[in-house]
This record gives sequence, C-alpha cells and structure tokens, in this order.
Amino acid sequence: QVQLVESGGGLVQPGGSLRLSCAASGTIFSRDVMGWYRQAPGKQRELVAALTSNEDTRYADSVKGRFTISRDNAKNAVYLQMNSLKPEDTAVYYCNLVQARWGNTFTYWGQGTRVTVSS
Repeated sequence: QVQLVESGGGLVQPGGSLRLSCAASGTIFSRDVMGWYRQAPGKQRELVAALTSNEDTRYADSVKGRFTISRDNAKNAVYLQMNSLKPEDTAVYYCNLVQARWGNTFTYWGQGTRVTVSS
C-alpha cells in the first residue's frame, strides 16, 4: 500500500519562499509519475507541477519560473521549491503519485499541507 506524507507548508509573506516535501512509502518505481496539486478555497484542485521518471516536467502556467519540482528516487521523495510566492498561491497542496501497473492506473494522494501567503 502506497502512502504519501507531505511537509513544509506554513505561513509566508508575499515574495517569500517555501519548500514542500513528500515522502512516499510502499512499492515505488522511478517510472512512476510524482507531482503536486493544490486546492484553494472554493476552487477545484489543480495541477501545480509533475515530474516523470525521465525528468520531463510539467508546470501550471501560473507557477512557471517561480516553482521547481524535483525528486529523489533513492528516498522515494518529491519536492516543490516555491519562490516569489503570491497571495494567490494560498492553497492546500497535495502530493500525487500515479502508477501504471498491469494495464491499470493507480492514483494516490497525500493528506495535504496548507500554504498561506499573506502579509
């Protein structure tokens, strides 16, 4: 059973930085896609960034140039470095893992970590 645990959220002033971490346990392969989503109050959950095994990355337009996703396959971990934070980045951030196994797709979520950008 895969479990994802996020950490690193908190309160930060506009223009500040935070680094989110996600530790995955269970059977994880480097080919699995790991990423981050966020959900702001009253809005749908949206993709922030994703990283594939061959290091292809995908970012939401709103975070390009400010956020960087990375992963450490030896630690089964994925990170999100967030710089130049804006109030509109305020949301609960969720770690996501997608596995393709035996013709099926399995999706896992962490419990979320709250990021608040405010002065």
